[in-house]
Amino acid sequence: MPDTGTTDAADAFAAAGVVGVVGVQETAGTHEVVSAHTLEIYRIQHEAPPDAVIVGIDEVGRGAVAGPLTVAAVVLPRTPMIEGLDDSKKLSARQRERLCVKISQTACAIGIAHVEAHRIDTLGMAYALRQAMCEALAATGVEPDLVLIDGTPMHIHPKERAIVKGDALVASIAAASIVAKVTRDAIMSALDETYPAYGFAQNKGYASAAHIAAIQKEGLTELHRATFCQGFLQESLF
Repeated sequence: MPDTGTTDAADAFAAAGVVGVVGVQETAGTHEVVSAHTLEIYRIQHEAPPDAVIVGIDEVGRGAVAGPLTVAAVVLPRTPMIEGLDDSKKLSARQRERLCVKISQTACAIGIAHVEAHRIDTLGMAYALRQAMCEALAATGVEPDLVLIDGTPMHIHPKERAIVKGDALVASIAAASIVAKVTRDAIMSALDETYPAYGFAQNKGYASAAHIAAIQKEGLTELHRATFCQGFLQESLF
């Protein structure tokens, strides 16, 4: 495990009421707390050889009915550790945006790929997801020693390892989930200006009651996954 600073520094934070601190790391001349959670999610990173290239991959938008499927691949250094990394769904929008900036400043490499609605309709979600993961991995420009994927095996790389709930357990996967979420949310918010009737800024393309009602009233756009929306359109006929 990495050197996380002096016990005196950690004790000082604890005395000030900062709970859960197990160490302190020095970053850019300042001292930052390191929590037990952070040490745990960086465990794979720190147990690997120092020069190992570990890529974390995660997706956002698989269950949406409109907008792209977005996949991010992130390579993090062993140090500095980014405090606060977690499954993007557990974080507020403000926390995600703050962490995304820190990830972009810290990461060794980031790759992002999108699959648009019409391609999802044509390819099917399973193939579209696999293709997006391959594209995001390639976009990092690295040759990985280990590829970590949230969920089930996707068979995109010989050195792939799938980890259930990996976005909450592994730093690089958590970072990928945050990058993917922030990137896709920004896309959907921008699309809301062009298609205001569908509420994309609020629902991000997912099937909220208001979004379903808008589909039934206004019909589908090129952003909608037609194969995902047939049930809503049929309901509107009765």
